This record gives sequence, structure tokens and C-alpha cells, in this order.
Amino acid sequence: MKRNFTVLLTILICSVTACQSGQKKDRNMDQETKLKIETTAGDIIVKLYNETPQHRDNFIKLAEEGTYEGTLFHRVIKDFMIQAGDPESKNAPKGKMLGAGDVGYTIPAEFVYPKYFHKKGALSAARQGDEVNPDKASSGCQFYIVTGKVYNDSTLLGMEQQMNQMRLNNAFNALAQKHMKEIYKMRKNNDQDGLMDLQDSLIAQAEAQVAKEPEFKFTPEQVKAYTTVGGTPHLDGAYTVFGEVLEGMDIVDKICKDTPVTDSNGTVEKKNQPVINSIKIEEK
Repeated sequence: MKRNFTVLLTILICSVTACQSGQKKDRNMDQETKLKIETTAGDIIVKLYNETPQHRDNFIKLAEEGTYEGTLFHRVIKDFMIQAGDPESKNAPKGKMLGAGDVGYTIPAEFVYPKYFHKKGALSAARQGDEVNPDKASSGCQFYIVTGKVYNDSTLLGMEQQMNQMRLNNAFNALAQKHMKEIYKMRKNNDQDGLMDLQDSLIAQAEAQVAKEPEFKFTPEQVKAYTTVGGTPHLDGAYTVFGEVLEGMDIVDKICKDTPVTDSNGTVEKKNQPVINSIKIEEK
């Protein structure tokens, strides 16, 4: 354990050296909104969760304004997800890098976890990474639909252990950040004993901090979903899930399976990119 944190402390030192979307409309909270995503590959029916009202209202707003018309599924990764919603993908020339387009604002994260998680068919908001987006705010327009894969019980158990270790690592790193001047001084003076004493102290503090919260553990509902239909459990609690596919999962699977990509990041060739013709509200 100490050796692992020594590495983390060294990496941390090296790394240091080196509008909200319009006005909301009143909606019936007892009835979920359904929309039809009409694509060149077929239609996908989704529903939006009322427990994520900012994402729900924003998605409806953009659909009504026609923002998604002509946009592409520009990123497709087998056994993971299909991503769309980049405004810059409309009529994009061949070779244009996509995925950075936006509508000028982000949406605050709305995690309703563990009730809503990344099972197959989950409709979720894309976002920038934690290093530039520590609050995990969602893109104002880009979204993805999960395809994922099926996991066994032992793999999920290993993921639980990894996520709990990650919580401990994050707590340790946060504490170490507060002692950077002290760490630099001891390193400059080659005070190895002082560094080890500080490290032991930070490990103890991190462990005590994490112990105050319950350990991460998948719910029975998550285990059932991930071991039957599948999904992407490593995204849980990090990206907002604001809806799910009701019909047309075969279309999602078809896009994921049949769309050729040019790299490991899932970049789709211009000529092969499925297009969103429109997104229409079915029910409110």
C-alpha cells in the first residue's frame, strides 16, 4: 500500500511541476416525455427522466429548435456507445475533427445514482474530462446511447474494488495538494524520513476520510442489468444519465456494429456516418 502511494505522490509532484439553456417550461412531472430520434439507419424511441429536469428540458428545447437535424453519429465504439449531437457535424467536410462542438453552455450534473445507471440503452450526456471539468458538467448538446457489454459477477466485484481504491487515491491526492510547499521543501533538502512520515500521515487521514462513507457497491439492480443485458458500469456516477431507449435498440446496435471507424477513439468516416434527420416529441 505504501509503495503505491509513493508512486502516486511522485506522479502528483511531477504533474504539478510540469449558461443555462433558456427558460424552463412547466411540464407534467407525472408523465415522462418520449421522443423519436429519426436517423438514416432507422428510428429510436427514447424517454427522458423527470428526475433530471435540466437535461430533460434542454434536450426538448434543442429538439424543438431543430438543433439536431442533420447532425451525425460522429463517434462509435463497439461494445461501448454511439455519440452524437455535435452542431459542427452538420455538413462537415471529410476529414474534419468532430466532438468539440457545443451550443455555448453546459448543464450542471444531475446524478440520480444508483437509480439511473449505464445499462444498455441508457441515454447520457457527454462532457469534457475531469481535469478541465471537475464538477462533471454536461455538454449542452452532445449525448450518447450505451451499448456496452455483458459482465460476469467476478468482474463486477473487481470493479467495485478498483472504484473503492480510486476513492482512496483521490482523497490522498487532495490532501497531498495541500502540502505541496512542504513536500517541495523536504524533497529539496533530501529529507526522505520527513517525506515518509508525511506520507504515512496522509494515508491515515485519507483512510479515515473514506471510512466515513459507505464502500462503493453495485446494487442488485445494477448487477442484474450488467450480467444480463450489459452496459458500461465504469461510467456510473461520472456522467449524467437522463433517459433510456424504449424502442429501436436494434437500430442502436446496428449503428454500433456496422459503422466503420478510423481509430480506437471511434472516429467515423464522413461517408459512413449515420445522420439524425430529426428528433420529434412523441409525448409530454
